[in-house]
Amino acid sequence: MKTIQTFFLAFSIYAYFLCSCTRGEDWTQWLGNARDGVWRESNILTTFPENGPKLLWKSSIGSGYSGPSVSKGKVYVMDRIESADPKTAKDLHDGNPPKNYNFVRKLIPGKERMLCLDEKTGDILWSHEWDCPYTSVAAYAIGPRVTPTVDGSRVYALGAEGHFYCFDSQNGKVIWSRDFKEDYDLVIPEWGTAAHPLVDGDNIISIVGGQNTTVVAFNKFTGKEVWRALSSKQPGYCPPIIYTINGVRQLIIWHGEGLESVDPKTGELFWSVPVIPTYGMSIGHPVLHGNKLYMMAWARVSACVEVADSGKAAKLAWEGDTNIGIGGVFCTAVIQDGFIYACGISGRYTCAKLENGSKLWTTYKPATGARPGAWGNVFTIKHEDRYFLANDLGELIIANLSPEGYDEVSRTKLIEPTHWVAGRTLVWSHPAFANRCIYLRNDKEIRCYYLGEDQ
Repeated sequence: MKTIQTFFLAFSIYAYFLCSCTRGEDWTQWLGNARDGVWRESNILTTFPENGPKLLWKSSIGSGYSGPSVSKGKVYVMDRIESADPKTAKDLHDGNPPKNYNFVRKLIPGKERMLCLDEKTGDILWSHEWDCPYTSVAAYAIGPRVTPTVDGSRVYALGAEGHFYCFDSQNGKVIWSRDFKEDYDLVIPEWGTAAHPLVDGDNIISIVGGQNTTVVAFNKFTGKEVWRALSSKQPGYCPPIIYTINGVRQLIIWHGEGLESVDPKTGELFWSVPVIPTYGMSIGHPVLHGNKLYMMAWARVSACVEVADSGKAAKLAWEGDTNIGIGGVFCTAVIQDGFIYACGISGRYTCAKLENGSKLWTTYKPATGARPGAWGNVFTIKHEDRYFLANDLGELIIANLSPEGYDEVSRTKLIEPTHWVAGRTLVWSHPAFANRCIYLRNDKEIRCYYLGEDQ
């Protein structure tokens, strides 16, 4: 008996240390812990099994674009419930509504919700909901846009109508909240508030909008305003991002009036460059390589901005067009060794030179396959010397990307697209990659698949 007890004790100790050593990295915010779209875990499979990776769990949720975040054994995601049919909602336009459905606003009753799920089982641990009639464009009013930001014992959520919450990450208790419409007279953008808040020291920085309040820093513990800065008619949808460029730590904001840099401690303006996104559709954040920032938006908008040696001035290096640069819509570009990789308009996945924007190759293979697709999108996640590509068809692809071309290694279908847009059914939520798993959602459920090489 003593021998058996000794064996089980030794086995338990072994299992504990094995789990401790093999536990991967969390995904605590938009594009991961470093906000750079890089998956830094090891022992990840190199090709997908014939029948796909192992599904660990799935859980029913409501609709929305909000991507999941993962921290300390919990998964956080936002959704929308009890929504009315947009076709029967109240029209919000004086006179005839716009002929283009992409701009038709309606008042749609419903509630937004913050969910916390068990990372291992998908069971809902806590939830918090609030009444939230939507006033944005009806065709896209399916739910929250923002990925929750986790910071220790707190998790931050920003809804599509400007409701900003700080929750206790363990039990869902509201620590503080702000309402951008009430506090800042925010006019909700056409496609809702969508910029993922950024924690910086004792502050949490959020895009708000308006005169001198386009970006606001709040104390992350109390919600009290610390500073406000910048003005724009359209706040845009681009999340704030902090870089150190030529020795100067700076907060980069791309709103509807241009690209600007401010001091993240005070909001003091460093520099401004008029890179104007069409309809304020700045979505993917500017990506830094050396002293150059690359950004892209709808209608073939792209640009490279060069920051001066002082770090406190910048100029436009080049501006893209049909032939130059990549006009990506929903995704953030990846830059490797001076080459840009991103999904451009209509699903054209492209490689271009950062130096001058010249295109080296273009393919539809990661997106629609062989032809243009309305609002085609692919998210790019770097892992070691290869890439995971999550397309809007619910597929995950392992590929090698280089200036020589696109080399697809493996592909699998993980979730069904559920959002009907422009004749296609899509899924536009960015997945989370944590603890050797992928967490992804559509408008009906959230799923977790194991991607470790030992499956």
